[in-house]
Amino acid sequence: MKLGLNLGYWQRAADDATETVLLAERLGYDSVWTAEAYGSDAFTPLAWYGARTSRIKLGTSVVQLSARTPAATAMTAMTLDHLTGGRLLLGVGASGPQVVEGWYGQPFGRPLARTREYVEIMRKIWRREEPVTAPGPHHPLPLPGGLGKPLKSITHPLRPDIPVYLGAEGPRNVALSAEIAQGWLPLFAFPEKIGEMYGEALAPAPPDFDIAAMVLVLIDDDVPRALEAVKMMLTLYIGGMGAKHRNFHADIIGRMGFAETAERIQALYLSGRKDEAFSAVPDELADGISLVGPAGRIKERLEVWRASPVTSLLVMGPRDEASLTTVRDLVLG
Repeated sequence: MKLGLNLGYWQRAADDATETVLLAERLGYDSVWTAEAYGSDAFTPLAWYGARTSRIKLGTSVVQLSARTPAATAMTAMTLDHLTGGRLLLGVGASGPQVVEGWYGQPFGRPLARTREYVEIMRKIWRREEPVTAPGPHHPLPLPGGLGKPLKSITHPLRPDIPVYLGAEGPRNVALSAEIAQGWLPLFAFPEKIGEMYGEALAPAPPDFDIAAMVLVLIDDDVPRALEAVKMMLTLYIGGMGAKHRNFHADIIGRMGFAETAERIQALYLSGRKDEAFSAVPDELADGISLVGPAGRIKERLEVWRASPVTSLLVMGPRDEASLTTVRDLVLG
């Protein structure tokens, strides 16, 4: 199992994690990942860290499709891959209608078809086999009825096969990952239930397909206290990160077997009763998607992850040397 560090996106203030990234590289972490929501972007911090490191892989988890055209993302990925010596892992995702329509002012419809088309265009750009054309309907190239002509990148990519990962939660989107991508980035993974939830969707995946699960890790002798941090995250994502009738995070929790609970959490959260929503998150759910407690407990829990289809753990939470070292020893030791 490979080990990565997921830094996420910035919250209220800038978060220059250079020292943490350098430490992770020294400790032998395989990768570091950044994200974006509707504040900081994913590429800029990754370029910053890439300029200061030499070995660790650099992943986006994820860049949002609606934030950039396929050509713009392909150009940025190609540039960053060159400057970092071929270390980029490009994670992309459709996000959700609240962000896509509210932040980018773009239509959200048909996310699977848009994702497939987007990835196909990026790969055409990187391969440079011929001027790029695409029939659409989401990203037609050249633009129909205009003065544009098919173009081929003037820059030769360092790698024409930059690895693409998809951030996916629904079974059909996971199946698309297995079909067209090198990896899948699940936000919430319950290791005992991945096979049941996604076994059929993952069946077509090649042997080297990377399931890189984001996992909140908290080393703390007080397990209930550690679980509270996980519950806070779940409360926000289930309750507030999506529209009332279209919340992909709540949907995935439902598929884990907590459908009624997810519905209750969302209803409480949206009615302003956030403390009650927090209290409604079950310990079983919070514990199932995370690694919390003293080191010995985490070590035992890791066996469940090793027995699952997950091939990379992208840990969220640890930033200090002692915690990062302990996690390294537990996962890789």
